[in-house]
Amino acid sequence: MIRVAVVEDESSCQEQICGYLKRYGDENDIEFQTTVFVDGLDIVEDYNPVWDVIFLDIKMKHMDGMTAAAKIRTYDPGVVIIFVTTMAQYAIRGYEVDALDFVLKPVAYPQFAMKLTKAVGALKKKEEKYLLLPIEERRERVAANEVLFIEVRGHNLHVVTEKQTYVMRYSMQEMEKELAGCYFARCNHPYLVNLRNVTGVTKEEVLVGGYALPISRTKKKQFLSELSEYLSAGYR
Repeated sequence: MIRVAVVEDESSCQEQICGYLKRYGDENDIEFQTTVFVDGLDIVEDYNPVWDVIFLDIKMKHMDGMTAAAKIRTYDPGVVIIFVTTMAQYAIRGYEVDALDFVLKPVAYPQFAMKLTKAVGALKKKEEKYLLLPIEERRERVAANEVLFIEVRGHNLHVVTEKQTYVMRYSMQEMEKELAGCYFARCNHPYLVNLRNVTGVTKEEVLVGGYALPISRTKKKQFLSELSEYLSAGYR
C-alpha cells in the first residue's frame, strides 16, 4: 500500500486527483491510501511522517506549498513531493526542497499517470528502511543507514546519529526485528551497531562515527563474522 497526501484547497481538484489515484491503482493493481488536506498549514501542523507521496498545491490561502514543503523536509527527508501548479516556473523552485516533479493544472490523466509512475518507481528504488523517532513533541523519519548505533540504557533506547540522539521507550529485541536485513549487529549486550558506519575494530573496541564502543569477548567472533560478510558483499 502507498500512502498519499493530497494538499489542495480546490474541492474540484481534490476530487479529480483522488479519482485519478483510484483509476491508476485499478489499472496497475496498486492500493493507495489517500488523505486530503485543504491547506499547507493543515499538513505541517503536527506533521506525522507516514506519507510515501505528497501532491502539494503551490498557491494556498494560509501556507503556500513551497513553505509547507520546506517545513516537511525538516522532519521527513524521504517522502516524495510532487507539486500541483498552474505555472511551471513556480515548480522550478521545487529543486530547493528536493521535489520529484510537478503536475500542471488543469490536471490531465495521462500527465498525472506519468508523474505517478515516476513516483512509484522512485519509491521502489529507495525502499530504504526508515525509523519514526521521537523528538520533542513530534516524530522524525530517519533513514536506518544514518544511525550509528543504538544503546540500551535502563528501559530506554538511545538511537545515535551524527546529528541527533533520539531517546525512546522501546525494547532492543523489537528494534532488532524492525532493523532485520539492514546490517546491524551486536558488539556488546547494550549496543546494536550499524555495520555501514563502522570505521575500525580494535582488540577491545568498535569505532563508529567518532565513538569507541566496547566489544565483548562473547560477541566479538559473531560481530567480526557479520562485519566481514557485509564488507565482502561490497555494500559500502
